[in-house]
Amino acid sequence: MDINKKIGLIKKNTEEILTEEDLKKLLIQKKKPVVYCGYEPSGPMHLGHFVTITKLMDFAEAGFKIKILLADIHAFLNRKGDEALIKKEVDNWRKTIKAIGLDAEVILGSDFQFSKEYQLDVMRIAQSSTINRGLRSMQEIARDVENATISQLWYPIMQVADIKHLKVDVAEGGLEQRKVHMIAKDMKKITGYDFIAVHTPLITSLKGPGEKMSKSLPGSGISVTDSYEEIKKTIKDAYCPVKIVEDNPILQISKLIIFPRIEKFEIKRPEKFGGNLEIKNYEDLEKLYSEEKIHPLDLKNAIIEYLEEIIAPIRKRWK
Repeated sequence: MDINKKIGLIKKNTEEILTEEDLKKLLIQKKKPVVYCGYEPSGPMHLGHFVTITKLMDFAEAGFKIKILLADIHAFLNRKGDEALIKKEVDNWRKTIKAIGLDAEVILGSDFQFSKEYQLDVMRIAQSSTINRGLRSMQEIARDVENATISQLWYPIMQVADIKHLKVDVAEGGLEQRKVHMIAKDMKKITGYDFIAVHTPLITSLKGPGEKMSKSLPGSGISVTDSYEEIKKTIKDAYCPVKIVEDNPILQISKLIIFPRIEKFEIKRPEKFGGNLEIKNYEDLEKLYSEEKIHPLDLKNAIIEYLEEIIAPIRKRWK
């Protein structure tokens, strides 16, 4: 695959690359660059996580080595559970990653984050970071940010150190990670380390705008190991207003989860409602929906079946 095709693959369904020029230089200079994405193992992998997992698959196809950080210490600092719960979720995430079939090196935060060198870097970064900037970086990441604890301010500082100590060329994450990544880029003089940041869109909560998808809120998200019945019920109840495209989680799932995995999108419906509809790309789907040529229920029914096609093999291998 030539460099332009690799860049096109990486750019697909991303919000931004900081910077595309640096990415091109990296692909010219390094045969097997390294990309990582970190996850808090505090609950099951859901479709929101699956957006970044899908992008990691694109990176793998473009010739990157994949590292996945299971950030157990971050989860603990962010008040996502006690040590026993987080350990249990680490095991579940390992099983899920294996079931997905992604060829990745899975690294546990606690395996390297207590080293003297790592902690000294954390202290150096802390000396150069304001409390206000740390708080701003945690607005979309922290639990109960209005009552943020000191432990939650360690979180972004450690994430900056992670990028260096994992020796990655690219840090990938959802847009909620942008402020942390910008701190990391600004800390280049302190850490002596630079990298490329790639950000993917967020999927809105299935309950409606205002929150990103989560499995901690009932009806907000779908796990990649949920049963067909759970998928069906959650999608049927999901926010999907007539002809509204903005912040529509069902359309976001179509674009970010389904279209990357299929060649054509088919909506099945009775002849009296227009008959079956075959759609070649997401842009056409969005246009038809905005023109009220697709009813929300018909779209939901199609999404249910496509999600089942994607999730069923993962669920079977996970057991």
